[in-house]
Amino acid sequence: MLLLLPPSEGKTPAPDGTAPLDLTTLAHPELTARREQVLAELARVSARPDATAALGVSDGLTEEVARNITLHAAPAAPAAEVYTGVLYAAAGLAALPDAAARRAEASVLTFSGLWGVVAPGDRIPAYRLGMGVGLPDAGRLATFWKPALAEVLDARAAGDVVVDCRSATYVAAWKPRTTPAADGTPSAEWVEVRVLRETDGKRTVVSHNAKHTRGVLAGHLLRREHEARTSEDVLKAAQELVGSVVLTEIGSGKDQTLIEANLLDGKPRGPRTLELVLA
Repeated sequence: MLLLLPPSEGKTPAPDGTAPLDLTTLAHPELTARREQVLAELARVSARPDATAALGVSDGLTEEVARNITLHAAPAAPAAEVYTGVLYAAAGLAALPDAAARRAEASVLTFSGLWGVVAPGDRIPAYRLGMGVGLPDAGRLATFWKPALAEVLDARAAGDVVVDCRSATYVAAWKPRTTPAADGTPSAEWVEVRVLRETDGKRTVVSHNAKHTRGVLAGHLLRREHEARTSEDVLKAAQELVGSVVLTEIGSGKDQTLIEANLLDGKPRGPRTLELVLA
């Protein structure tokens, strides 16, 4: 199984005094040269007076953007602790039991405009940079990373099931190959996760609570006894959650229960879709 996650927008800085970033220790060291390029360019852009506008963030994030200037010397912590958004909290990625943590290290990749991809144990500083940003030299980051990630991840995903919890911005950086390569390298089974809500018999796509629900699924896939190796295994894992309360809405206090999980075929060369239905 290869489990693909987006980064969280909010990130928790490592404690002062901890060791700084060492790019050579990150997963897939083949990406080091590109990481160095983006890191240096991000520092230059973040030092400009118009840094927040250039990076597509609000002026209220000026302090976070300023941290980008000295990331090479900033304290670093495991990515599972730096990424602390809704999906990561729901998955409990930073507090997995030993067996699940080993599975996560082997199978989870977080996509990043700065690093390309990182594994949960990769030590990184807190930063601010989205995959949709364009830098003066690198250009649009999804396009910048695409050839390098294909070279690394096509081989990693071959013959495996890819569970995709990313948003469209990060999907643009790499799409699993779903047909065999000319040299006979097997394709991947690509499964995207979509969350729906059923109200009065109508089903609509969920945006607000989708990250949380994907996080619940991710945590279950990592903790269950048997690792998912096919799309049907992923469906079975999701169906194990049917009947459970996925979340309780803040404000209303209403429980959202997973009532159904379905696996739908997609377009040629595209992903199959795992639909998770809440009510």
